[in-house]
Amino acid sequence: QKEKVRHILDNRKAILMEGRQQGKTITSAACILWYTLFQESKTVAIMANKTAAAREVMSRYQGMYENLPLWMQQGVKTWNKGDVELENGSKIFTAATTASGIRGKSVNLLYVDEAAIIPNNVAEEFFTSVYPTISAGQTTKILLSSTPLGYNHFWKFWNEAEQNKNGFIHHFIPYWEIPGRDEKWKEETIRNTSEEQFRVEFETEFVGSSATLISGAKLRSLAFHNPISSVEGLDIYEEPIPGHMYIATVDCAEGVNLDYSAINVIDVTETPYRQVAKYRNNKLPLLFFPTTIYAVAKKYNEAFALIETNNIGQQVVDILHYDLEYENIYKLEHHHIKGQSISAGFRRSTSFGIKTTKSVKKIGCANLKTLVENDKLIINAFDTIAEMNT
Repeated sequence: QKEKVRHILDNRKAILMEGRQQGKTITSAACILWYTLFQESKTVAIMANKTAAAREVMSRYQGMYENLPLWMQQGVKTWNKGDVELENGSKIFTAATTASGIRGKSVNLLYVDEAAIIPNNVAEEFFTSVYPTISAGQTTKILLSSTPLGYNHFWKFWNEAEQNKNGFIHHFIPYWEIPGRDEKWKEETIRNTSEEQFRVEFETEFVGSSATLISGAKLRSLAFHNPISSVEGLDIYEEPIPGHMYIATVDCAEGVNLDYSAINVIDVTETPYRQVAKYRNNKLPLLFFPTTIYAVAKKYNEAFALIETNNIGQQVVDILHYDLEYENIYKLEHHHIKGQSISAGFRRSTSFGIKTTKSVKKIGCANLKTLVENDKLIINAFDTIAEMNT
């Protein structure tokens, strides 16, 4: 425990990963207690996916404080379930991990408990709004602790920390370093739960959802890369190469902060195919999305676009073709027995884009599984790998 506390306090950005019931929360509470007692005028934010979980950490802090000898305690100005203010000017408050959780507040130490539990869409907005308030100071600290929960944002932080890409210092505590947890304890725990649960909860493996389309072993071997540039939702992993052939697959959403409008650009010049660019945005209004598709496709050698036309997708295709006059859009022929197939577009039964049905999805998923598991398609984007794990 002493080593963990020293590790956290000595670094500005730390990420702590342990199994269940190994003392993550109590250790973090001890760090916060030391920080507020022996540092003047410091502000600490304790955050979790729910306010009740953040207040649980606060209760640990308060319990430790009450058991300190009197000569070590500071005077108390505020003392309730969600806020504590000490006589030396240090303050601690709790909040849920929302985009507006600590917006506008100056924080010296941010602690996020069970960071992996935060949903991906919430985590993206949260760190976008919160991180600037932490990184502004030279002595501010951020601490993330969690047990893993699939290949999500926490896995991204951990993976980048291992590669020294994000400045976080990672610290891992294996279950066998906890007194009483030996092979006999492991066998008994697996008998009462399952081997997969044990690997996630105690061996802290980033195992994805069960029964995923792509095998778990393959998913664990996939590695994301940081884009060489990122502008307004478009992440570029490779710039277009003259003479190369690109395909742009497009999924349309309404742009009301729910589902994402997405574009994946794939270099299909030779195998293995490579994901060279990715666009992802859930705030872009529908009428502006065709312009984005046009710009991305034009950039990549006038890539052929395959657009899903379910629901609002047909309107996107019509604007792209008739208003923006983009010609390289896949046309499909509709047959009452054979279903949909790529067409040159000369028959009366052809239309732009693809309507996703059960049969279309079955074929598409089977092909995707074959390409990824046989290393015929290289995925570079973190968001794409995270989607495959759910």
